[in-house]
Amino acid sequence: MENHEHHKNKKMDHSKMDHSKMKNKKENHSKMDHSNHDGNAPMGMAGHDHHKMMIADFKKRFWVTLVLTIPILIFSPMIQGFFGYEFLLPGNPYILFALSTIVYFYGGWPFLKGIVSEIKSGAPGMMTLISMAITVAYVYSSATVFGLEGVDFFWELATLIAIMLIGHWIEMKSVLGASKALQLLVSMMPAEAHRVKGDTIEDISLEDLLIDDIILVKPGEKVPADGIIVEGSSYLNESMLTGESKPVKKEEKDKVIGGSVNGNGSIKVKVEHTGKDSYLNKVITMVEEAQKTKSKMQNLSDRAAKWLTYIALGIGFGTLAVWLLLGFPFVYALERMVTVMVIACPHALGLAIPLVVAISTSVSAQNGLLIRNRTAFEESRKISVLLFDKTGTLTKGDFGVTRIESVNESYSTEEILRLSSALEQSSEHPIAVGIIKKVREDKIDIPKLENFNAITGKGVEADVEGKQVKVVSPGFLRDEKIEIPKDAFSNAAETVVFVLIDGQLVGYIALADEIRPESAEAIKIFKKNNIKVLMATGDNEITAKAVSDKLGLDGYYAEVLPHQKVELVKELQGKGEFVAMTGDGVNDAPALAQANVGIAVGSGTDVAAETADIILVNSNPQDIANLILFGKATYNKMIQNLIWATGYNVVAIPLAAGVLYSSGFVLGPAVGAVLMSLSTIIVAINAQLLKRKIGKK
Repeated sequence: MENHEHHKNKKMDHSKMDHSKMKNKKENHSKMDHSNHDGNAPMGMAGHDHHKMMIADFKKRFWVTLVLTIPILIFSPMIQGFFGYEFLLPGNPYILFALSTIVYFYGGWPFLKGIVSEIKSGAPGMMTLISMAITVAYVYSSATVFGLEGVDFFWELATLIAIMLIGHWIEMKSVLGASKALQLLVSMMPAEAHRVKGDTIEDISLEDLLIDDIILVKPGEKVPADGIIVEGSSYLNESMLTGESKPVKKEEKDKVIGGSVNGNGSIKVKVEHTGKDSYLNKVITMVEEAQKTKSKMQNLSDRAAKWLTYIALGIGFGTLAVWLLLGFPFVYALERMVTVMVIACPHALGLAIPLVVAISTSVSAQNGLLIRNRTAFEESRKISVLLFDKTGTLTKGDFGVTRIESVNESYSTEEILRLSSALEQSSEHPIAVGIIKKVREDKIDIPKLENFNAITGKGVEADVEGKQVKVVSPGFLRDEKIEIPKDAFSNAAETVVFVLIDGQLVGYIALADEIRPESAEAIKIFKKNNIKVLMATGDNEITAKAVSDKLGLDGYYAEVLPHQKVELVKELQGKGEFVAMTGDGVNDAPALAQANVGIAVGSGTDVAAETADIILVNSNPQDIANLILFGKATYNKMIQNLIWATGYNVVAIPLAAGVLYSSGFVLGPAVGAVLMSLSTIIVAINAQLLKRKIGKK
């Protein structure tokens, strides 16, 4: 009986689990330090508001700087000589100095503040390079006003700061889109709930809602909290929470998720979770945690950005020295150095990965893919073998009783069903649900039980009306050397459970589980991507083979207990396979932890599947195909951004240093600033394109 250890109310005793592997496998959820880089993706809702303020601040500083840059350009002798006009006011150098001082301190303040933060943290980066470039330009130009021989640099200083500000402003507006999906999740909860008190209904705020309160949800309203329907039925739209586009019919005793939208009927709901315990809040927390988590790719990007800063500083001062040694004027050598430092800002590199992380995590959450381990998600592209649990994943998990057979004249088929139903009444396992459904259809009263016990991976037992009743898998009979009736298994894809009373086999119940229509399509996608698909099930050989043959799997393992799935995963890994295990977040916990990528499926509102790297809200195997393809697309975007961000520097830094001087091509600081800002915006836009990739085959 597949994973029939089901009366544990879907809770794991984590104290008994071996977490040693998980400690190595799970990411260190250390928080990303964005203090030095205000342009990075916002990570929380507080960060979201801060980000908006930063955008407004950069916008204001840009417009003020632009207004001041215009007279600086007009009064600059170099610009006048370039355009062939003369317009010098009395004290012209001092006017330029005054205007440029305002531009330097007001427009350049975010960068000057940034260098202090970067030096304090011992991580010089983008702000260090920009600050050094504008400070050197300002100090040298100011010195020329007060007696130093040379040409001022004010017009280039002003245009440089203006372009840097507009680059940051545009890029930050683009980055803001990364948190939009998370903001949408936050805004999904209504502000109020209609609480039912006897015959009256009162409107209360969500903060005042308590567990076990009864709330009324009218047609078209959002459900205020997780709960169970106690009255009425309706179709609910859960697309923003689960990725399921079709409205789902919900009736009495069905669970509803806070944030879903009620359709055509009024329903009364008994509140199960509120506030931080709600499904939506768990999803938001998980998304935020995943966005904060640094994967291997993120750490690689951080190291590259750090080294780029050191290289830029080295090349910058080296450029200054070389041009001076070649006998060029100090102002020319200085211009080359400033251009190198501006061009080499690791802004695009610093943004390349965090922005993709923020977008992929929040977009995944909207489509029912909850990422707990960033590295595992990015490495899903390496998956070579996918090991499926059968029930509820490849199949619907919606069992219906097809046969009840008695092998003992003392017990009728109805009596076998009645006694076995006592053991299954409180379970959510698909087999148990199928048996209870049959009992209700036949209007059979369910007897009470005593001394209930789960037989690990093999079934359940209890005392019912003075008899010891067991409902067990074929594996249990084999272990106990009990002969299995010859006609117990048909050639259909049936699951068979056996009923023992006082140690004697009295009969069996066969249930059929329909194969999901999406399974075949998903398996085609896996095969197209060179992924072998295997199935490990607790079901018998005949059932396993029937499902495997129908779906065209690469292999199957029948009558496998939960702990044996770990051995299967290890065996496959020993053959050099990169294994993804999909299964129940509770029963298959050890195998999920052992796998290279652990995917918990069918968790529904139980998002706390501790050992899984990725949780799928739905059990649809097509979601796993989407997950793997989206993981590949995410990794590709990261690589594209890294190639662009580093490749741009490889080409642009030598040009900034003046390698093509002999050909008459010289890159000015302002043009360098435009290129640097453009590279950052290209990286941001490329990351945003990732949103189109989810669900693409």
